[in-house]
Formats: sequence, structure tokens, C-alpha cells
Amino acid sequence: MEFLTPTSMQEALEAKSAHPDAKPILGGTDVMVELNFDRCRPATLLDLTRIPELAEWGRDNGSIKLGAGVSYTRVIAELADQLPGLAMASRTVGSPQIRNRGTVGGNLGAASPAGDSHPALLAADAEIELRSVNGLRRLPATEFYTGVKRHAGRDDELITAVHITPPSGPQQFCKIGTRNAMVISVSAFSIALHPDRSEVRTGIGSAAPTPRRAVDAETWLAAALEANGLWESRGALPEGLAREFAGLVAAAASPIDDVRGTAAYRLHSLSVMARRSLGWVWNDYASGQEH
Repeated sequence: MEFLTPTSMQEALEAKSAHPDAKPILGGTDVMVELNFDRCRPATLLDLTRIPELAEWGRDNGSIKLGAGVSYTRVIAELADQLPGLAMASRTVGSPQIRNRGTVGGNLGAASPAGDSHPALLAADAEIELRSVNGLRRLPATEFYTGVKRHAGRDDELITAVHITPPSGPQQFCKIGTRNAMVISVSAFSIALHPDRSEVRTGIGSAAPTPRRAVDAETWLAAALEANGLWESRGALPEGLAREFAGLVAAAASPIDDVRGTAAYRLHSLSVMARRSLGWVWNDYASGQEH
């Protein structure tokens, strides 16, 4: 196995171009598990930990550019006030040691339906930055996931950053697992209110071949809030609204039975999480807590 250690972005892109089958590695929390269990044996590993740009985040015209190498621990410590949904999701990732090493970029690269960051990224309308020697492109998160553990990045591209315009309203993230800590999700759900444009966004995890939004639920809820004048009044939600929303969220999923849970349980848990998280974000919004 060849091990490449570029020290600049240009070197990394040239290495990926010359070795399109190279497996990028940052924190190694996914890649090393695959290697240890002999589930994959790439001919080349591309170590990206020496590229300073990947470990940085900053503001860019009202949005946040989050380098692919920023750890979950740093998201929690440095961005919880601006990206609370992603910070909540980051807190559920593994142990402190895993959160110190693991990165949002690595989670995207693995593209697992159960990846904890995906629902929050979808709810926040995140865009994924992909680079190659031929240039840079940005894909909406909704277009990034293409199948089970597959994404839209080309063989010569690296995931270099995530761009997120912080939602103008409150956010929530929920996760159900087989125990309380250090667990792969049975199902996960995230919601973000975008009152500046009278819209709602959601993210579903571990309940379909790919992470996905519940688009019909979002559209219905935004329209119901508008029809009841609730975006302006911030009044109490009508009885039954959260229950209807929860049913539409569950209808957007297509789960399977596996060792962690049944499809029926995943649908039920999604419905419960959607109903509860809507109540939480609305209580925050009604009380004036925008984030």
C-alpha cells in the first residue's frame, strides 16, 4: 500500500489526479475501521492531515465555510451558537476521542446513510465543496448523496469544505440508538426553521438508502404556518399540526430491517422525533430564540 502525504492543497489535488483510486484519510475514524476489518484494501492512502486549509473555518459573505478537516469537537466548541443543529449532531458522535479525530468531511466521504452530520447538513441547506486540478464546484447536500455509501464526487475530486448559511430560525437534531452513547443511529432527524423566507427544512438519517429531506412535510408545514399567520404571530401551534407533520416525515422514509432495528420501528421513531423536535424548535422560535 502506497501512503501519500501532501502538505498543500495543490499537492493533494495533483496526487488525487494521478491516483484517482486513492482513499483520502483525515481523522481515520471510518477508514481505519474498514482497513482493520479488511473490508477495503486500497492501493493508495492519501493523508490530508498536513493541509492547513482543511482544518480551518471562517465566514464568507454571510455563510460559514467549514473545512473538511475541522473536527466534531471544534464544531461543538466553536460553532454551537451559529450551527446548533450540526453541533447537536456532533455531540452524538462516538466517544470524546472519536470526536477529537472525526470530521464532517470524513462523514461526507463515507456517505453512510447513518452518518450523524447528514440530517443537520440537509436541514441547513448546506453545500458541499469539491475540488480537483480542473477547478472547484459546489453541490447542494440534496444532490450529494447518490446511494448507499456513495456520493457525487468524482474520482479526481476531494471534499474540501462545507458551506452553510446559518438558518435564521431554531434548529434541532434527534437520534435513536440501541444505547445512550457511542452508537450508530437506528434513525435520526433534524429540523431547521427558516423564517426569513417562510420555509422549513428537514433531514432524515438511517431510514433510507441515502440521507434525505422530507420535502412534502416541509412544504405542508410551511404552508400551514403561513395560513395560520404563525410566522408573524409566533403563536401556539394548532392541535394536530405536529402529528400531521410527523406522519408526513415518516412517509418520506424508506427504511429496512437490519440488526439495529426494524423498518417499522424506524418509521415509528422518526414520527416521534419529528413531532417532538417541531415542538422544541417552535417553542424556541415563539420565545424569540432565533438559534
